[in-house]
Amino acid sequence: MAQEIFPGRFTADVGRDTVTVFLIGMRANRWWKVGRVAKVASAMPTMMQHLARNPDAGLLGSEQWFGRTTILLSYWESPEHLRRFAADRDSPHLGPWRKFMKEFAGSGDVGVWHETYQVPASGIEVVYNGMPLFGLAKATTHTPVGPGNNTAKQRMGGTRRAAA
Repeated sequence: MAQEIFPGRFTADVGRDTVTVFLIGMRANRWWKVGRVAKVASAMPTMMQHLARNPDAGLLGSEQWFGRTTILLSYWESPEHLRRFAADRDSPHLGPWRKFMKEFAGSGDVGVWHETYQVPASGIEVVYNGMPLFGLAKATTHTPVGPGNNTAKQRMGGTRRAAA
């Protein structure tokens, strides 16, 4: 499937005071144990489908990369939304997490990790040039670069202003 490429420079207008950035991933430490690696990896698509069907959960958008170390970059409305999803007994997170802790944690076969950042909008600077919708601009608002947001300093310094 071809993605539309946007020629020129674009940025993101987050439309809020803060964005919660959540990185999560897994690493196949013993890649030859492909069955165990696949069992751990198989939980993520169900979680992402659940979040896509439930926008009130607070996921704004995400990007994912696959390899020996798999990374999912996601943007959330708030840390509270992220924690609520993680702790919700009706979401598809708690079961797989408990299963991982019981069956895989400590074995060394598969590693999992996550990092969470609460980022003020005034501390965000993004630019995309000749890219399809991607990252924070895909999760929030894709905005052309122009007067008021032409430089990195303007985009990061809290002097954001919609391009004309």
